[in-house]
Amino acid sequence: MAENAQAKIVLKDIGSAAEIFGNQDENLSLIERILGVRLMTQGGELVVVGKPEQISQTREVFDQLEDYHQAGSPVTLHDVGYVARSVRSGSHDALTSLAREVVLVTARGKQVKPKTLGQKQYLKCIRENDIVFSIGPAGTGKTYLAVVMAISSLRNKKVSKLVLTRPAVEAGEKLGFLPGDLQEKVDPYLRPLYDSLYDILGFENTQKYIERHTIEIAPLAYMRGRTLEDAFIILDEAQNTTREQMKMFLTRLGYGSRAVITGDITQIDLPRGQISGLVHVQRILAHIEGISFHYLGGEDIVRHPLVQEIIKAYEEP
Repeated sequence: MAENAQAKIVLKDIGSAAEIFGNQDENLSLIERILGVRLMTQGGELVVVGKPEQISQTREVFDQLEDYHQAGSPVTLHDVGYVARSVRSGSHDALTSLAREVVLVTARGKQVKPKTLGQKQYLKCIRENDIVFSIGPAGTGKTYLAVVMAISSLRNKKVSKLVLTRPAVEAGEKLGFLPGDLQEKVDPYLRPLYDSLYDILGFENTQKYIERHTIEIAPLAYMRGRTLEDAFIILDEAQNTTREQMKMFLTRLGYGSRAVITGDITQIDLPRGQISGLVHVQRILAHIEGISFHYLGGEDIVRHPLVQEIIKAYEEP
């Protein structure tokens, strides 16, 4: 067994050390846990103690983090964990390749980029297919990236309208007991779609688009009997559609339209015995050209690091 060795890592840009090391060196602590090394700081230099292979992996992690930071991307705890796990598993250039792909710039000037290789492949699927099903756990960016691509398509005049919809399934609560008229009752179900739009476009721009009917946000039931042409359509929380609702939605597509359907088949809120339209559709549409099924996993979760651990714990028997 190889003995521990010691080596120095010198950052190319000393000014980036604070962000790369993290608040109270939390990024360094995470790298230590994942790669099994010991890290000590000396100004902008790092002393690494570990086996030769671990030291080599640590150098690669910091090279990628520096390239990522120099490309204008803020370094988050998720980014650090993602690149460290990728390097440990033998995947190279995982983070650096993501830094180069700017999908869109928000109203506040924030660059939106894929955070994982799974997200990058998801965006590629949307660009290359008219209908994309994105299936994966909470926090993997399924809905947010779909909205980003929809806004990008609108800005580039590839479509003239966005339609965002969700089934209003009563997950343990009864609509009838909620205050207000029908629109006010269903708005809580649609709130995550509004939140994504506000983050990307800003509140005022979103309201303007909605007032002009360029963006429409409505419960799935409102789609019945319509034909949607020249539109980018997103069906969110699709695991809560019935087979009949899924068929109804998919047959709304008109000329020049494309659709992204997102959902998490581990969180189905349908009544017991009711088959999810998202589960059913995987079996009957997988062979059709122009339709893509993309699956995101725990490694694609971009929320608080503990979310990964929570989802992993729920998946265990």
